[in-house]
Amino acid sequence: MTDLPFLGNIVVVTGATSGIGRGTALAFAELGAAGVVITGRRKDRLADVGLLHPAIVPVVADVTTEVGTESVVTAVERLGGRLDVLVHNAGIFRFTPTDALDASMAREVIDTNLIAPLLLTARLAPMLRSPGGCIVAVSSRAGHNANPGAAAYGASKAALDNLTLSWAAELAPRGIRVNAVAPGFVRTEAYTANGMPEEAVRGFFEHASTTVPLGAVADVDDVVKWITRLAAPESRLVTAQILTIDGGLDVA
Repeated sequence: MTDLPFLGNIVVVTGATSGIGRGTALAFAELGAAGVVITGRRKDRLADVGLLHPAIVPVVADVTTEVGTESVVTAVERLGGRLDVLVHNAGIFRFTPTDALDASMAREVIDTNLIAPLLLTARLAPMLRSPGGCIVAVSSRAGHNANPGAAAYGASKAALDNLTLSWAAELAPRGIRVNAVAPGFVRTEAYTANGMPEEAVRGFFEHASTTVPLGAVADVDDVVKWITRLAAPESRLVTAQILTIDGGLDVA
């Protein structure tokens, strides 16, 4: 990879107020992108990320809605109307036993993890550079492994995996690549956001590390590096891949 593989590129990263999305946006900006459009629902936190680099363009938008999607489209148009990289990172996790799941919670998970990427890709795919554009989805190991208590989440990520493969086949004639990363345990704010006390989160990761064959769980940067690598020109022949980043849990 060259020092600035995304020089002059326009990038969209959804769900960029924290964690993997925040790290991904900053990485693309530091690797030469001319504009990195980031989305999120919380204006204050989005603005904070925007201060990290002058190339980052915050757009307050709920990408599960057509109105939110159009806000992103407008931002890309203002940057010239061409898009080089689309990163579907916005996601939500709810640990809920099936018998406690209600329609509102199910729709929240499905809308964020599945409907949002569908809506945004439908509108932004015509703007992707052809050939040479790419899409990277942030899926999860849960998409291809059983997760008691997280059926809705796992199902949404399994569907995202299928979208990745379907889009890869559909967009290949235009020279557009589509891949996904599927992390296992990652140290992000998602756990406290779901109501886990910080002490419980620390204990969770300590235990999780003992179940991972390589003996460690991922940090945000472990995932971000693969998102940028899959999007980089050096990966020009890599498409329809779902890269699991879980320290070997799949073979444990």
